[in-house]
Amino acid sequence: MRHMVLIATAWMMGTGAAAANFTQCISQLRADAARSGISQNVIAQALAINQPDDKVLRLSKVQPEFKTPIWDYMGFLVDEERVRDGQAMMRKYDRVLRAAEQRFGVDRHVIAAVWGVETNFGAEAGDNFLPHALATLVCEGGRREAFWRGELMAALKLVDQGDLTLDELYGSWAGAFGQTQFIPTTYQRLAVDFDGDGRRDLVKSVPDALGSTANYLKRAGWRTGQPWMVEVAVPSGYKGPTGRNNRASLATWAGRGVTRADGRPLSGGGEAGLLLPAGPNGPGFLVYPNFNAIYAYNQAESYALAISHLADRMAGLPALRTPWPTDDPGLSRAQRLQLQKLLAARGYDVGVPDGKIGAQSRAAIAAAEQAMGMPATGRAGSKIYRALGGR
Repeated sequence: MRHMVLIATAWMMGTGAAAANFTQCISQLRADAARSGISQNVIAQALAINQPDDKVLRLSKVQPEFKTPIWDYMGFLVDEERVRDGQAMMRKYDRVLRAAEQRFGVDRHVIAAVWGVETNFGAEAGDNFLPHALATLVCEGGRREAFWRGELMAALKLVDQGDLTLDELYGSWAGAFGQTQFIPTTYQRLAVDFDGDGRRDLVKSVPDALGSTANYLKRAGWRTGQPWMVEVAVPSGYKGPTGRNNRASLATWAGRGVTRADGRPLSGGGEAGLLLPAGPNGPGFLVYPNFNAIYAYNQAESYALAISHLADRMAGLPALRTPWPTDDPGLSRAQRLQLQKLLAARGYDVGVPDGKIGAQSRAAIAAAEQAMGMPATGRAGSKIYRALGGR
């Protein structure tokens, strides 16, 4: 019993020390904000914090449970629903998108595709209060403290200078927010007042968000009137050069046996790099310097591929002509939702079906796979979908 009391006492002392350290850190952040010229009113409201945000800490430390196959990633982000929604939003905001295209020189389909992938056209912008999330990462995150501190101060300055109100500072756990998910320092540098109301509001103003996204891509090196990506096919067993920055002329690629996936000859000037995200037996892509401007937005080739392909689809181009080299393709959002409903109908706990495959849904999928004599992968693929009756 005495041993247990000592353990409990030590735990309470540790907890108390951690709380004291957090309180001290918040006090220091308030002082830093004041030295940065931020008003006491904004500081008092934004940093009225007495404990860390546990959800943010949990998300910041989670390691991916498995690597998402490219066909799952693309199937989720570039499905028919998002293409249709994107085309509808492009019609609705046609004047704004054309104005942004004219002013910044960035193709309007790419601007809209960023919007669609980042927040599903504004529908999913995040629900974390940024001052709390960023203060938690500064005081408890354990790494990149200076980065998070800079983002927190930039967020508070956006409120202090009148661009935003505190109740608009909601976004991802890592500080990205608004219709097209800018982090606060990027917002300070590159956001524009595109609707002319005197404020740079990327949260509620779609014109400001789209104009700012175009400005970002322009600053990232976008070349007006130039392509960003074309689907290609490579010879069987291709072992030649690849990589988005390993560029060559189209004539050189043609000499290596690379052809357009639609059968038309490669034509045009400029240089491009070859991406084979699933190897030589899957879809191939020649990507141009504009692809790198898209890549700069999130620094992941799969992300830039999704943006590029969604832009093409919204412009009226067809789905990928070469299938992914798998017998278990990824699912669209509608199919993921149906999969959850099929699992729930069989008694598996998936929570509230929403089309988003998290840990609870993966556990249910693995249990269903095991019960049906399939390898327990926990992955939302076509095999388990069909096995449960999905169509």
